[in-house]
Amino acid sequence: MDLESYIRDVPDFPKPGIVFKDITPLLADHKAVTESVDRMHALFADQGIDRVIGIESRGFLFGVPLAMKLGCGFAPVRKPKKLPYKTRSEEYDLEYGTDVLEIHEDAFERGAKVLIVDDLLATGGTMRATRNLVESIGGKVVGCAVLIELDFLNGRKKLEDTRVEALIHY
Repeated sequence: MDLESYIRDVPDFPKPGIVFKDITPLLADHKAVTESVDRMHALFADQGIDRVIGIESRGFLFGVPLAMKLGCGFAPVRKPKKLPYKTRSEEYDLEYGTDVLEIHEDAFERGAKVLIVDDLLATGGTMRATRNLVESIGGKVVGCAVLIELDFLNGRKKLEDTRVEALIHY
């Protein structure tokens, strides 16, 4: 199945000069979204994953069904003050300024094998911050799975020795 055919380009969103990769047509098609989760599962099925971490918010859409297929639990990484229990936070750089992500301190057991999931890998800042959060509470990041990678932004360079798997490359 050609998953790329389900991605819609939206020019000048969210600002002029940006071509947004809209995944909603893929999400709307049962076969395409199922195929996406199945392919991510196949990449990490033999890794003994203990927890899938999904990055707010589109990472949740792939992370929960992937965790179900892997036979493990799911934990969210969110923007500040969205999680109700004790959290760890990580600040990271944006093009102009900084942002912060948080995870529950008890998102998984110390030493857990963790898979980080999101819809898109661009500059790598969000994924790197999430990896740092996982490691700060004692998790071992087995890899990162994304639907789309924007190769020209070199985001995987920020992830150094971490395995990164993308289903679609631009």
